[in-house]
Amino acid sequence: MDSKTTVTAGSLRVSDATLYYEVRGSGPLVVLVGAPMHAVSFAPLADLLATDHTVLTTDPRGVNRSTLDDPEQDSTAPMRADDLSRLLTHLDAGPAAVFGSSGGAVSALALAVAHPALVHTVIAHEAPLNEVLDDREERHAAVEDIVATYASGDVGGAWAKFLKNANIEMPEFDESEDAPASSPSPEALAQADPQQAVDERFWFLHEMRGSTGWKPDIAALRDGPVRIVVGVGEESAGQFCDLTSSALATALGTKPTLFPGGHIAFTEIPDVFASRVREVLREN
Repeated sequence: MDSKTTVTAGSLRVSDATLYYEVRGSGPLVVLVGAPMHAVSFAPLADLLATDHTVLTTDPRGVNRSTLDDPEQDSTAPMRADDLSRLLTHLDAGPAAVFGSSGGAVSALALAVAHPALVHTVIAHEAPLNEVLDDREERHAAVEDIVATYASGDVGGAWAKFLKNANIEMPEFDESEDAPASSPSPEALAQADPQQAVDERFWFLHEMRGSTGWKPDIAALRDGPVRIVVGVGEESAGQFCDLTSSALATALGTKPTLFPGGHIAFTEIPDVFASRVREVLREN
């Protein structure tokens, strides 16, 4: 983080959770949101955008510092959209531009449907929406299999199935382990980073269904007052989120807008990514 960037952290109590958020910068409001990625992942991009924007980042419900009263409660896109609406109302700084990536893109789209007065632009970067695909039933079944595999204790197997479904190249396997070399055992993960282990479990068991299974209201998104930009990474060709982004854009009567890098490029090349976000926000 840039030492000159002042970050104000806060929390907001909602009916069933306490939401953690951060605000930095000044100027027009931009919200950066993920699911399961949280505010830490967006910090480099937020620092760059904060030179000319007020930037809101947050941990989605049930992840990292946003705690649920019931840790076993599922997280759905409408729930997360309602959380965002309450944060925006609390800050009284909108209407906002919202950049959402992956499950956060689903949250942002749900926000545009349910609370259009609070947002003027949504950049939905690689939203994993089964419902916009022709093979939606097979995709839903694949998610159920991934969740069941994780619930059985086969973490490596769940990751392998997730990557296969996402059409992301498999990491190399450690021949001495059943799991991919990049996926530590639950015990090793819990010992190295207990919060990461908790967040991983929440994503697999309580959040994945609520993101991939959300059915967007195409008419509301297409005909509503919010500008919807469907974003996809230049390096994501052929991946699941490339397919969903193309299908969503087609349904909305638009074309996907290219962003540099792949699915998590905002964490890998934040400077280049920030420039592209600014370009898109300036377009009409």
